[in-house]
Amino acid sequence: MVATNVRPPAIKKGEDGEGSVQVHMDDSMKMDTGALVIAVYGKGGIGKSTTSSNLSAAFSHLGKRVLQIGCDPKHDSTFTLTKKMMPTVIDILESVNFHSEELQTEDFMFQGYNGVMCIESGGPPAGTGCGGYVTGQTVKLLKEHHLLEETDVVIFDVLGDVVCGGFAAPLQHAHYCLIVTANDFDSIFAMNRIVAAIRSKAKNYKVRLGGIIANRSEGTDQIDKYNERVGLKTLARFRTLMRFVVAA
Repeated sequence: MVATNVRPPAIKKGEDGEGSVQVHMDDSMKMDTGALVIAVYGKGGIGKSTTSSNLSAAFSHLGKRVLQIGCDPKHDSTFTLTKKMMPTVIDILESVNFHSEELQTEDFMFQGYNGVMCIESGGPPAGTGCGGYVTGQTVKLLKEHHLLEETDVVIFDVLGDVVCGGFAAPLQHAHYCLIVTANDFDSIFAMNRIVAAIRSKAKNYKVRLGGIIANRSEGTDQIDKYNERVGLKTLARFRTLMRFVVAA
């Protein structure tokens, strides 16, 4: 017999709620930095890493101390900045049996183009873990080494269009989220899911929608229609596939 008069527990301020099993981020895991924190999302293969790398390079030329964090098991977010595939935080932590006190900064953070600091958080093997744990361990490591105190801009480059609790974790740290899209149904469908996730997170966290970057889009009629419906704006448009445009 199922009880019908049992109410679900009240959602406390700071919890995500609305059917979510996520709870408010532990205070010890907050970035607590004066840096501008940006999360870049979008459909897989749409150009998030290229966008992130160009943003990092541009901020660095403005004299800002920039940190780019790749949040993808493929760990290729910072490839254009470093010219090589960097080891991931999770792999490095595993090599010392997760005794982070044994690590030096240079073990997991690498200098890229024009002084941009690069970290690949990595991710769990398929079906074995949660991306949120990986993001949390990366932020914890940054705090332990006091690296956030020396940063002006942090850019999270996040895996594909996955907005489950794990890969939505960077939204808990970000001030703004930028969405990279193209003028086609699949890209806009993914964007719509990301927008829903951001608006849900924004109820309890500081993250806000920063705007849209249209990549490989000769036209923007479908993007324009979407923006008009939901109140977003396109910040930049690239007619062909965007490349890393700052000469190294």
